[in-house]
Parts: sequence; structure tokens; C-alpha cells
Amino acid sequence: MNEQKIAKKVNEVLEGNRVGTLATVVNNKPHSRYMTFFSDEDGIALYTPTNINTHKAEEIEANPNVHVLLGYSGEGYGDQYLELSGTAVLRTGDQLKGRIWNDHMKEWFDGPNDPEYVVLEITPNEIRFMNEGEETPQTVQLYKKAHTVRFFYFPTASFN
Repeated sequence: MNEQKIAKKVNEVLEGNRVGTLATVVNNKPHSRYMTFFSDEDGIALYTPTNINTHKAEEIEANPNVHVLLGYSGEGYGDQYLELSGTAVLRTGDQLKGRIWNDHMKEWFDGPNDPEYVVLEITPNEIRFMNEGEETPQTVQLYKKAHTVRFFYFPTASFN
């Protein structure tokens, strides 16, 4: 699978799936929970809303390394999904908070200006595209330099 095709497949999974798992690190062990994710215009960063007073916010401040699973729809063994490894930061900017705000969040927050409402910004450093037949897994390494993001993919050997 070439670089252009793998980037397209990754973006399809990102665009078609909003719910996934976010794993943080607690006492050197993974701690996972379901979250709703949004991607940026470039499809590079992921964003998810949370409350500043949650365990996940504390965990990310202590250790920003995270892992995300996104895409498996439960239709069968061949469902495509992504494994993303990266780092997360807490964002409080009004523009970003307003951009991902939706009415479903009213259950937890008073509105986009609620001081407890923050956004986790997840910057992947590696994305593994899974379950596209014998050509997967495919690994995409992301290197961010200044304002340029470059995709590098490395075909991974089959385990069959």
C-alpha cells in the first residue's frame, strides 16, 4: 500500500468514527475509557472534550503519553481500525472549545465558556492502520517540524 493510499484510508477511519478508547498512564499501567473524538482539518490531531477536574486530566498532566483505538465498528473480524500513540495536552482556548462544542455536551457543561470544559489535544507520533487484508498492519510515523507535518509509512510484516 503506497503512502497516498494509506493516508486516505487513515482519514476515512478518522472521518467515519467518533467514538473510541483513550488510554492514559496511571502508576505505569494503562487506564482506558471511551471518548468522543474530533479530528482537525488536516486530520493530524485529535480532540476530545473533558472536564478539567477529571482523573484523565490529572493523568495527562502527570504523563502526556496516550494511546487511542478508533474505528472498530463491531461488524466482524475484518473491521478497519486505527491504533494511535501520541501525546496529549489540555487546551482551554475559546476558539477551539467553540469549534467542537455541540448541544450533547450540555449534560456535562454549562456551555462553551464553562471554565471546567477543556479540550484534550492529541498529537499522534505513530498511527497503525489495521485489518485491510494482507497489506496490514501499516504504520504511519508522524514527524512534526515547525508547522510542517510529514507522513512516513512503514509496511509491517504479516503475522500469518
